[in-house]
Amino acid sequence: QVQLVESGGGLVQPGGSLRLSCAASGITFNIYAMGWYRRAPGKQRELVATITSGGSLNYADSVKGRFTISRDNAKNTVYLQANSLKPEDTAVYYCNVNRFGQSYWGQGTQVTVAS
Repeated sequence: QVQLVESGGGLVQPGGSLRLSCAASGITFNIYAMGWYRRAPGKQRELVATITSGGSLNYADSVKGRFTISRDNAKNTVYLQANSLKPEDTAVYYCNVNRFGQSYWGQGTQVTVAS
């Protein structure tokens, strides 16, 4: 059974930082690409960043230069370091993996950027 559990969200002031974590179980973690997505209030879910099994990175234009995705295969965990946060980064952040044609999601972690 595939499980993804996000953590690390919270309330932060503009310009602040957070580190989100996603712990995966039920998969051979090191062979799968992992992704972070987010859904802001009233908007559709959007891609934030992805990292392949080989470490190739991809970012949404809106977060380039501010967010960094990384993974620790020994801990079956993918991270999202979010710096220079803006109010428009406020959203629920979700971890994702696609396995055998099926997409799996965590429960999400809320990030709120406000002064």
